[in-house]
Amino acid sequence: MNVYPKIKRLLGFFLSLTALVILWPAFLVLAILIKLDSKGPLFFKQNRIGKDKSHFYILKFRTMRVDTPKDMPTHMLENPDMFITKMGKFLRKTSLDELPQIINILKGDMCIIGPRPALWNQYDLIEERDKYGANDIFPGLTGWAQINGRDELPIDIKAKLDGEYVRKIGFRMDVKCFFGTIVSVVKSDGVAEGQSDVKKEVASTKEHTSK
Repeated sequence: MNVYPKIKRLLGFFLSLTALVILWPAFLVLAILIKLDSKGPLFFKQNRIGKDKSHFYILKFRTMRVDTPKDMPTHMLENPDMFITKMGKFLRKTSLDELPQIINILKGDMCIIGPRPALWNQYDLIEERDKYGANDIFPGLTGWAQINGRDELPIDIKAKLDGEYVRKIGFRMDVKCFFGTIVSVVKSDGVAEGQSDVKKEVASTKEHTSK
């Protein structure tokens, strides 16, 4: 019997609880800055796909205006720049908008490491992940695909990387993803923030398709 998933969940819970205790001052400062920057709620909730394709609401710090079209990935908006707030650009660039997902981990919706949870209506990504068993495990705050391209990856490549993680899942792989994420965040690798980044993503998708 593979006991690693249970150990992983338990370790993730205690690490997240510790992080929440340590980072609450940062949460408070970010909350104040978000509220001062634009009108709207502090948190952004969105329906996502969890383990075994169950649904849950993911939590993020709000980075966009309240009139932004719902349930649509940022890179698919016609003009993302007009919806992202000033504070939102900073949060996205530094990945600080993801911090509230510590609460999702504590609730048991997610793990620290795993495939990023798909939107409920990203049917193409969900279908591709089915091929690799990536919908059968808990989604994560970060994962193998996130340190190998993040927003720049086309769906088929992202799903294959998620499948690779499923095949190699274990303590060594999770440590590799964890420290790889730190490097990616520091370098801001693969983060699509606005229209100029969308153009880069489209170009990247065409390049992968032509190979």
